[in-house]
Amino acid sequence: MTPAIGLIIIGDEILSGKRQDKHLAKVIELLGSRGMSLSWARFVGDDRRSITANLRDAFAQPGIVFSCGGIGATPDDHTRQCAAAALGVELALHPQAKVLIESRMRDVAAEQGEVFDPQRPDNVHRYNMGVFPVGSTIIENPYNKIPGFSCTGPGGAEVHFVPGFPVMAWPMIEWVLDHRCAHLHQRGASLERSVIVMGAMEAALTPLMEEIEREHPVKVFSLPSVDHPTYGRHIELGVKGGSAAVADAFASLLVGLQRHGAQLGPELVRN
Repeated sequence: MTPAIGLIIIGDEILSGKRQDKHLAKVIELLGSRGMSLSWARFVGDDRRSITANLRDAFAQPGIVFSCGGIGATPDDHTRQCAAAALGVELALHPQAKVLIESRMRDVAAEQGEVFDPQRPDNVHRYNMGVFPVGSTIIENPYNKIPGFSCTGPGGAEVHFVPGFPVMAWPMIEWVLDHRCAHLHQRGASLERSVIVMGAMEAALTPLMEEIEREHPVKVFSLPSVDHPTYGRHIELGVKGGSAAVADAFASLLVGLQRHGAQLGPELVRN
């Protein structure tokens, strides 16, 4: 079975509305292009107790989780510390992260025409961005070399921590999906078929939905709308799952809808 995939988005700026979240839609897109899907998502503010509790939950169950935000080294960045607390381990400067951060600092010094001084206070502080829970592995950052990190929890979860900035986070998430999760890709293995049912009520169609799920290894979904400009009140009713199972289940769904005398509109197919 494909493991559950979760997303944790951290930052007061999202919850206050100062910034609009872009990660949720992008992660759904990145997963979908690989035949994978998101199981759950959570938004968490910059509160250590809340972040730790959510990470403890994530580590406790099998699956894959992406955590975006809060891995910097300013006073409002708590994710690294909370990950260590959730795992019950110490924090330490990761040797590979130290090399990458120092490489970045040398690049910046060269761009500014300065001599790199590792003992300069601001440079010393920057090494904190590589202080990760003991046992972490590195996620390289192609944008500016400042890495993210991955940890495995006692429940088997693999939690991947990336920055909040999309320009950094998204290529790092793609790298994880293509290098550490390639065996989970299911391009073309799943299918979704649905039909627009006009003027019907969900309650009247619920027995048919339950019948389809009993008789076929698929999931049935129902998306009602009350004010569509073309179809008016309608339901998009469909099935999703393996391609072969979806074909049989959708045929049975259409027969059942015809038996109900439902008025049908267009059919939709999504991979």
